[in-house]
Amino acid sequence: MRRDTPLAADGRRGEQWGPSRVLTAVMVSLLVIYTASLLLGDPETFEPFTDGWLCLFTEFAAVGLCISAAVRTRFSEPQVLLGGGAVVAYTAGDAYYLVSLRGGDSLGFTSLADVPYLAFYPLMLGALGVVLVRKLRGLMWPILLDSLVGALAAASLVALVLAPILQTGTAGGTAFDVAVTVAYPLLDLLVITAVGGVLASKGLDIGPRWPILIAGMILFSAADVAYALGIEDYSAGSLIDAGWVVGVVAVAAWVDGAAGTGRGCRSRGVPEFAAPLVSTASALAVLVIGSRLDIPLLAVVFAAASLGLASVPLAFRNRMLVALARTDELTGLPNRRALLTDVPDRLVGGTAGALFVVDLDRFKHVNDALGHDVGDALLVQVGRRFRRQLRPGDLLARLGGDEFAVYLDGVTEGEAVAAARRLGAELSSPVEVGTAALQVSASIGIALTPRHGTDISLLMRKADIAMFRAKAQRSGFHVYDSTDDDDGELRLRTVQEIRTALAEDQFELHYQPKVRLTDQEVTGVEALVRWNHPTRGQLPPSAFLPLAEEAGLMPQLSSLVLRRAVRRVSRWRAEGLDVVVAVNMSGSCILPCLPHEILGLLAEHDLPASCLMLEITEDVLMSTPAGTAGLLAELRAAGVQVSIDDFGTGYSSLAYLRDLPVDELKLDRSFVTAMGGDARAGALVGSIIDMAHSLGLRVVAEGVNGEETREELLNRGCDAGQGFHLAMPLPGSDVGPWLAARVMAAGR
Repeated sequence: MRRDTPLAADGRRGEQWGPSRVLTAVMVSLLVIYTASLLLGDPETFEPFTDGWLCLFTEFAAVGLCISAAVRTRFSEPQVLLGGGAVVAYTAGDAYYLVSLRGGDSLGFTSLADVPYLAFYPLMLGALGVVLVRKLRGLMWPILLDSLVGALAAASLVALVLAPILQTGTAGGTAFDVAVTVAYPLLDLLVITAVGGVLASKGLDIGPRWPILIAGMILFSAADVAYALGIEDYSAGSLIDAGWVVGVVAVAAWVDGAAGTGRGCRSRGVPEFAAPLVSTASALAVLVIGSRLDIPLLAVVFAAASLGLASVPLAFRNRMLVALARTDELTGLPNRRALLTDVPDRLVGGTAGALFVVDLDRFKHVNDALGHDVGDALLVQVGRRFRRQLRPGDLLARLGGDEFAVYLDGVTEGEAVAAARRLGAELSSPVEVGTAALQVSASIGIALTPRHGTDISLLMRKADIAMFRAKAQRSGFHVYDSTDDDDGELRLRTVQEIRTALAEDQFELHYQPKVRLTDQEVTGVEALVRWNHPTRGQLPPSAFLPLAEEAGLMPQLSSLVLRRAVRRVSRWRAEGLDVVVAVNMSGSCILPCLPHEILGLLAEHDLPASCLMLEITEDVLMSTPAGTAGLLAELRAAGVQVSIDDFGTGYSSLAYLRDLPVDELKLDRSFVTAMGGDARAGALVGSIIDMAHSLGLRVVAEGVNGEETREELLNRGCDAGQGFHLAMPLPGSDVGPWLAARVMAAGR
């Protein structure tokens, strides 16, 4: 329904049907019904339910979707709150308009409904402005100029289209009525232009549903223009109303997407120069028409202003693009290109200096747990802290991701080490990001010039090697040494090969059965990852998992293992095998999103939660007992089983077992192996088994590699075992036949 200013002349695979999905379905269904009722109904007669209340019900669903998005983001995302506020404001205007009709079909001139109607626009522009500020930081002038050029060009077009109104005025309306009516389409096109300006900018992203937003705002604007041109004939229930409702629904869908429904997706945008080119062409067209026809002066003024401003960015765009090409768009620091361009000039003459490669430790966990917006804000704060500890002539650059580089001119090794200590100390206090206080640390690799070379590529490689050594030793920093080279270069190469292996699907799973010791029944299998290396053959986990953990690749690898294991269980169940699969999870993988990922994956394959077990090492459970235990308790409540892996090698705090959400305890192989010649080791194993049973836990022994070991474990009451004596790890396709052969051999 329309504002009261008459004149005279938007999943993810496997996602559950939560509130967001339900509200979206309801909103779209109501929109279809409402539009159909307008098309099929009598345009001359206002029907309160189909033409009025059905419109409001659709918009109420849009409001509900925005509220759901705000709740999902814990009211912490400004663009969600502002965009949702725009939907609420417009819906409030329509509600007031409908209630105020009182049997009529339009209100007449301006009224209080215009207040929330007009509030829609600053709220939407504010939501888009948040995106600009967050993404561009201090580099937004080209975008603002492009948007202003587009806005003026759009204004000139609207002034041309609305020429009859501007020239003849109103029949019974005041100049204020004319101004308010014309303001609506101008504001609509300003919003569209702002969206286009964002999309035309390299590296910007306003969410995965930007096409819906643009399409909806175009229909919204078209409805405004049609209303303004045919104001005398408008009545509530006109087909024009559908254009406004579609616009409101599109904004709500965009807000829902901005809250994370499409998380991980990038909008592709439009060609970089599309917005200014279209704007310039539009302004030229208006001036050409004005040279042959009598058009409003306002249209000519807007078009001329648009062309005038267009010449400003053209005059310094090349200089700005050069600056942007050398600048990291997130932090405003020099980027890798600037570092590789500027440092070689400083190396001429063989003067002393130091190159640092700085990598933030466990940064990926911040992104995964708190979102990329928090991660981005953290990088900005870290860059500012580092800058405080450097001299004016020192070069600080962001290489990408969580990597920074520093070049210090004219320093000795001692001075370089002192500078590295200062950078590390800058991160000793928590970094405040919004309401979160994040504790981060860094690993710094140091290469000295001319001692380690005078070529920037060589220095970068050696600083990289030193950084990996610092990360492995957890020493904070490390100065490159020639003895690091072979091992460091191999580690760097292996890390890169792991990334390639993840991209090229070089990993496969084998499954080692867990066998009940009393009757030899298989109680489940453990998924063990293998790397089919293209030149080194099949590698065991010990050859690559520590490096994957250091490089922050474990969450990605564990996610791959989890998906493969669940898919394999689904196949086994289709073959009639009811098998529980256990998957190992490192501490870096126990993230707040883990329950959602696992339960969604199980639902995708229509599997009960009881078919999956997570094996968590003892030290992980003890190091973060509150957060980790809470996540595991959530999974366990849903039916997923939890096992403590390698028990006895970590904190060995049996008292904690009472409170931890676990079902099974796995004895580390070091205890099992020691039983053979050590009575005290056997007694300790028996005590652990008794303690676990008293707490209602099953006990599985690792490393059962002989019959004597199996017999002793059985005598001490151990429930199940794993080891070469009981069963070797098998490829997934061999597990079914192996189980069938055991059943036949046992005569069952």
